[in-house]
Amino acid sequence: MHLLMAVYHDSIDIETSGENDIIDITEDVQSIVSHSGLQEGICMVFVPGSTGTLSTMEYEPGLKQDVPRALDKIAPKNQEYEHHETWHDDNGRSHVKATLMGASLTVPFQNKKILHGTWQQLIFIELDTQPRRRNLIVQLVGE
Repeated sequence: MHLLMAVYHDSIDIETSGENDIIDITEDVQSIVSHSGLQEGICMVFVPGSTGTLSTMEYEPGLKQDVPRALDKIAPKNQEYEHHETWHDDNGRSHVKATLMGASLTVPFQNKKILHGTWQQLIFIELDTQPRRRNLIVQLVGE
């Protein structure tokens, strides 16, 4: 049997308030999957840029405080970064966190529904020190 796979492309525009802004993109991604015409496959979300990241979490107030606090232990604000010397800016920690966390997220979908846990939401985390406009790339492969 030969299956014909299709590729569908869309994007999500978001505006952030700056460092540690965590945005739930679950419904945005679900909407794209629902309107894609595809029944099942893989959905990949990618953030162009080197100071943002994508992940999953239980999107609740406590974790929205805990996650940035944990990330600040990995790459603290009051540390020297060679990046600052290179570019004369203050977001070396943002680049370090984004590098460690990654720029993409892959989620399967079936029957036009993304497959995720009950308390698991898809999130974008702004790691840059400034508010940013982001255009997240969403690409689906499936049938």
